[in-house]
Amino acid sequence: MISNLFFDLLGQFKAKELLLSSLSCRKIAPAYLFYGPKGVGRTIGVLRFLEGVLSGVDGNISLRRRLAEHSYPDMLWIEPTYQVQGQLVLASHLDVSNRVFPQIRISQVREALEFLAKQPIEGSHTILVIEDSDLMSEGASNALLKTLEEPDHSIILLITEMPEKIITTIRSRCQQIPFVSLDPETFHQVLDLKIKTKKKHPPELFNLAAGSPGILLYHFKQWHSLPKEIPQRFLNLKQSSIEILLLANDLYEVLNYSQQIWLLNWWQWQLWNKYFSVKQQTQLEVLRNQLISQVNSRLAWEVALLEIRSTLT
Repeated sequence: MISNLFFDLLGQFKAKELLLSSLSCRKIAPAYLFYGPKGVGRTIGVLRFLEGVLSGVDGNISLRRRLAEHSYPDMLWIEPTYQVQGQLVLASHLDVSNRVFPQIRISQVREALEFLAKQPIEGSHTILVIEDSDLMSEGASNALLKTLEEPDHSIILLITEMPEKIITTIRSRCQQIPFVSLDPETFHQVLDLKIKTKKKHPPELFNLAAGSPGILLYHFKQWHSLPKEIPQRFLNLKQSSIEILLLANDLYEVLNYSQQIWLLNWWQWQLWNKYFSVKQQTQLEVLRNQLISQVNSRLAWEVALLEIRSTLT
């Protein structure tokens, strides 16, 4: 059965319908745009679709493994990078204390276009996958557009959470494959497959995930990386100014940048669901912008914590 190819892509009926139609008719477009929330199956969809393109609708376990490991010789998978001491470092490989947004750079796209120009070694296509493609620089987008205008034996697959940030001339040349947040039943089916241990997790993390199992697993990881007492100190802000300043100092000294941003998101959710205060949310957005802008994070936390405390009394 054709549908067996997507056995582990739960939900996402529209996406599977479009991909299966392309495979069954053998009408493979030169470019695809897989868009939707993170953590709901976009990457699995890309991998299973490529497996079908290369090996047929019955799939191939050996090929599946090589695609997942990014070791298939006719496929290049690129993702955003940070520039660290003159070197490009993949965003997924960096313990993010970096406050600069990652990018897909023109040098990466130029290298990818050279790869696509080569004849395939094993299959009938050379394949380029660009993860978080909305983070392409302007130069990278323009370079990619030239290849999309002159398709050859290549297939280009873009993955993004925000398709509106990709230039219109690129989007219009891609077959669009939509992914959506999962319904509660499918959401829990995926969790049962992904979670091996039954740790106790705060219920608000499920709300923050908004129907995305992948995002929920990320929230679990962040929650368990925090010192246990820090979230509780946020929930007990009616304390002395000295204790507030000590909390700000601990956030600065103990947590890296990604942990601070995650904790801010969690705190923002807690406050909104308890107080529904636009003023509080505005103050926290100021804090977010300050953290992103590389201001002194200790000072930024001090000001925000004291301001929020004043709204609680």
